[in-house]
Amino acid sequence: MTSYVESFSPGEGRRRPRADFHSDAPRLSLNGDWAFRLAPTASGPSFWAPEFDDSGWDRLRVPSHWVLEGHDRPLYTNTAYPFPIDPPHVPVENPTGDYRRHFDWPYSGRAVLRFQGVDSCAKVWLNGTELGHSKGSRLPFEFDVTGLVRPAGNVLAVRVHRWSSGSYLEDQDMWWLPGIFRDVELLGGTVDDLFVHASYVDGLGTLRVDADPPGIVELPELGVRVPTGETVTVPVEPWSAERPRLYKGVLTAAGERIDLAVGFRTVSIVDGRLLVNGAPVLFRGVNRHEHDPDRGRALDPSTMLRDVLLMKRHNINAVRTSHYPPHPEFLRLCDEYGLWVVDECDIETHGFVYAGWEGNPPDEPAWRDALVDRIERMVERDKNHPSVVVWSLGNESGHGAAFGEIESWIRERDPSRPVHYERDRSYRHSDFASVMYPSLEELEAIGRRREPTPEGVEPDSPDDVRRRGLPFLLCEYAHAMGNGPGSLVDYQRILEAHERFCGAFVWEWIDHGLHAPDGGLLHGGDVDHLPNGGRYCLDGLLFADRTPSPGLLEYAKAIEPVEITIADGRVWLRNRYDFADLSHLRLEWTAGDEAGELPTPYVPARHAASVPAPRGDLLTVRAVLAAGTAWAPAGHVVAWGQAPVVPPARAFRPAGAFRGVRFDDGQLVRLGDLDLSGPVLDVWRAPIENDRGQGFRNDVTRAWRAVGLDRMLHRVEEIRTEDGRVVVRGRSGPAGQAIGLRTEMCWEPAGDAGVALTLRVTPEGVWTDTPIGGHAVTLPRLGLRMGLPAGLTRARWFGRGPGESYVDSQAAARVGLFAADIDAMQSHYPWPQENGNHIETRWLELTGDGVPRLRVEGDPWFDFTARRWTSEDLDRATKPAQLVPSDRVWLNVDYGQQGLGSASCGPPLPERYRLPIRPYTFRVRLYA
Repeated sequence: MTSYVESFSPGEGRRRPRADFHSDAPRLSLNGDWAFRLAPTASGPSFWAPEFDDSGWDRLRVPSHWVLEGHDRPLYTNTAYPFPIDPPHVPVENPTGDYRRHFDWPYSGRAVLRFQGVDSCAKVWLNGTELGHSKGSRLPFEFDVTGLVRPAGNVLAVRVHRWSSGSYLEDQDMWWLPGIFRDVELLGGTVDDLFVHASYVDGLGTLRVDADPPGIVELPELGVRVPTGETVTVPVEPWSAERPRLYKGVLTAAGERIDLAVGFRTVSIVDGRLLVNGAPVLFRGVNRHEHDPDRGRALDPSTMLRDVLLMKRHNINAVRTSHYPPHPEFLRLCDEYGLWVVDECDIETHGFVYAGWEGNPPDEPAWRDALVDRIERMVERDKNHPSVVVWSLGNESGHGAAFGEIESWIRERDPSRPVHYERDRSYRHSDFASVMYPSLEELEAIGRRREPTPEGVEPDSPDDVRRRGLPFLLCEYAHAMGNGPGSLVDYQRILEAHERFCGAFVWEWIDHGLHAPDGGLLHGGDVDHLPNGGRYCLDGLLFADRTPSPGLLEYAKAIEPVEITIADGRVWLRNRYDFADLSHLRLEWTAGDEAGELPTPYVPARHAASVPAPRGDLLTVRAVLAAGTAWAPAGHVVAWGQAPVVPPARAFRPAGAFRGVRFDDGQLVRLGDLDLSGPVLDVWRAPIENDRGQGFRNDVTRAWRAVGLDRMLHRVEEIRTEDGRVVVRGRSGPAGQAIGLRTEMCWEPAGDAGVALTLRVTPEGVWTDTPIGGHAVTLPRLGLRMGLPAGLTRARWFGRGPGESYVDSQAAARVGLFAADIDAMQSHYPWPQENGNHIETRWLELTGDGVPRLRVEGDPWFDFTARRWTSEDLDRATKPAQLVPSDRVWLNVDYGQQGLGSASCGPPLPERYRLPIRPYTFRVRLYA
């Protein structure tokens, strides 16, 4: 009875795959309230007879995942399977959901039952008759129910198994969420399938629509009325992600009218470059899992639209549908609003890495039909979307003969799109070379086609020579886990410097946090199941509630389609669009209290021009939408640039004796009427996810903790007064270690209730993480920490803002005058960690009602963070709710902090963004 669950077969009784389309034929949504029962194993009792009494069952909404509706629990793994690797078998403990739905169908003619997505295996009955079963969770399947469906009183019964043989092909980095999670529909109509072929060359579009049965194609705007199967060529505007020109029309066949939205475009690879409509393109993309913190992958159209609008408003032009085809409505939105799509098949076998890839399905003939079936269902469903420009065979599934068959099938069925697969380093079945998470140096070598020959490929072999001639697609980089990623501007600079690159996709779009009953957020480690991927699912540019993270703002700046620089009295505009000129933009400028508008010059795609720059201090030029679009209103800022701001040199002269200043045991404890503690040397930050690396790779926190940077203790060695100055010499060192930092704090008067501080730091001892392996240690941060009265509530500063910034993530932070509540200056990452830093600050003022202010001035500038808990509090917390405000405001005034990087799944942080162990000198002034 349940042998199908573990069979290699992808399904039985189903109709052949076909395109997804809308028509005027009868259509009945079966979404809504279903009867539901959950059993612990796959062998449940009979329930499909129409007269079966389900009145005692629970009720469950469809689409949904039952584990997010109060039944069983979600599970998360990154690479490992949550069950034994014993293909094609699954455990007896196999939670199985039985569904029942009553409905009427008052129509005659053909009827087709369609499921858009069921995880992971479903067997279906209609009115007691078994229709068949299907696997392939993120792909549609259909049954012809003509003659079985009745005008009234129909009963649809579905048995859904959490685990099946198909689960071995679905080991993507995501939550395991079973259930009927996409739409269920009953469809009438007579048209079985259609294939829209719409190419573009030199101002002309060539159209042919194949249909079964044949009919008539009409595109009124183009004056086209031709039979299906007939080719017509007419002048058209091409479709692109920048100008998503669609021609609306209709296909009429056998009395059914089908909506058409035709985009003319041609994708090709010429001389090692990816071209669309004859022009090179550069994907500025994201990897997008479908996710919602309440509904999992059961997204509604409004949420899909929200994703598309957020992408467009943050300059993203491409999506890799990691790692499965999305809901078809998402692709319609990409067609309409303009996004390039790499459509990826629902194939990933990553967990076989723990078996040494022994038995990996792509290399086992028994799995051939299941793998090809998934490709067919993706290509047939999505073949008519102009936004889909690349087919991806799957993700992280090693290599094997099945990929050759998959590739051959695609090329025969749809030769109009290139094919991508990254993990087979021979790239025999890919039109692109591709890797994940290269370092900047590695990416530079790839751009020059000088990268090392991959392991397993013979140097100068035909595979090696062919690979170097392929365009390069960076399918994953810049792991957006926690605070970060860093170096986005560095990566983008390399991607734009070499013709070989056709773009890159940040990992990933959204954090996969799930709302917990207490209002918090769950990650994989919060579920009592092993193995699990812990908090590795919290790795998006959006927080789980779709609030943009600082990383998304940085990415939007790094990939902005117009680069604006101001130099030599001119505003330089580099057009980074692939097709559009700049006529849709307006140039606005501000300089201090002055503002105005600049003429927008004609600048073709991938060209540059300049206009005279206005005079004024702190000149900022913004490129904004001149008119509203479908995705943003007029005035939306697309790009901006600033004139370089050089802080004026300020010679400091001591101002007589200290006034209103009190020291106690070498620490400043009073400044005017302001009580404070410190400042003391601070070198610790609450580690960010990228500090922890991945596993044992690039985990700098292990070195930091090994040498004790998280437990520094301080002592004062000498306090003396000389020439009107107070000089405090001391030493800071970690418990249990001989290393240390010698400090000299030289205090000088700076007017009424003002002091100037020069901090000199000199390391002593051998700074290696000896318990870990003798690697050189760098500092998380270097600066000063002080405790201030809790009544300080507001910050005002001149420097970079308004959001947080770090040495390798600062492009989105412009220089200016900013103000914010201290409590609003925290980025609430779901795993507490360092956040809220502001670099290149010239001066800072903290104020509050009834509390003396504190002003800090840089010489020339400093980093700062201000919050109501310490770095140690952040380090200890595992949930934001554990961060309880203290009775102090803790202010860090720093020489600098280590950069962010993306080592949580990527290369180590570049050396230039580290703080090496060496002598430092740092100067600031404090005023009450």
